[in-house]
Amino acid sequence: MTNLPVGIIVLIVVSILIYLGAAHRVLDRLRLTDKAALTVLAALIIGSLIDIPFTLGNITFAVNIGGALVPIALAIYLISRAETNIEKVRPLVAALVTAAVVFGIGSFLMTGIREPAGRFAFVDIIYIYPVVAAVIAYAVGRSRRGAWIAATLGVLLADAFHGALLASRGMAGLVHFGGAGVFDVVVVSGVLAVLLAEVVGEIRERLQGGPEAEGRESALVVNLKTPGNDEGGRKNEE
Repeated sequence: MTNLPVGIIVLIVVSILIYLGAAHRVLDRLRLTDKAALTVLAALIIGSLIDIPFTLGNITFAVNIGGALVPIALAIYLISRAETNIEKVRPLVAALVTAAVVFGIGSFLMTGIREPAGRFAFVDIIYIYPVVAAVIAYAVGRSRRGAWIAATLGVLLADAFHGALLASRGMAGLVHFGGAGVFDVVVVSGVLAVLLAEVVGEIRERLQGGPEAEGRESALVVNLKTPGNDEGGRKNEE
């Protein structure tokens, strides 16, 4: 019997939580209905089986639909729903920071002559990359939406950096965007980042007596302060 990839298992668990209504608050912050979220999860799972290969020079690229195109499409949707410019720019900056750190770990810490994974050969990257990506994505992105965007796009951008490095050195190689083990890293990174944002954000809001309103548009602040307003809750992101 073939073991299910970690990413697929995580998506199945998240699907069950959504079906049971346990993830409503998070989905509301991500501007997704239960039906839309389940559709995205189905696209991630089914799309993970499909790769789009192409070759540029000495490098062969493969773009996985579930592990790359669907997360990118979701990120674009989330950015488009942001109310302010800073909420649109911040996740992209966070994605670049996340990508740089993940790429640095993969290029310098997880490589070596004697061991394929370098000095940290005893640790699987499936555990390192998602945790690092999630922490940085939330720290810089500072919101549920920003955390998801930064974590998923950050991992994919790290692969783009790897491809650019191979091209700059004139080396042949394979760059798999969102496929194989990268699919697991993308999914787990995104889920961990959102969970971290939810936990830390909830604690922060409770400590300060409510959502932070400083620097936000007046209309948005009104919605933030309106108790029991579901529509306002949808506009309360961060």
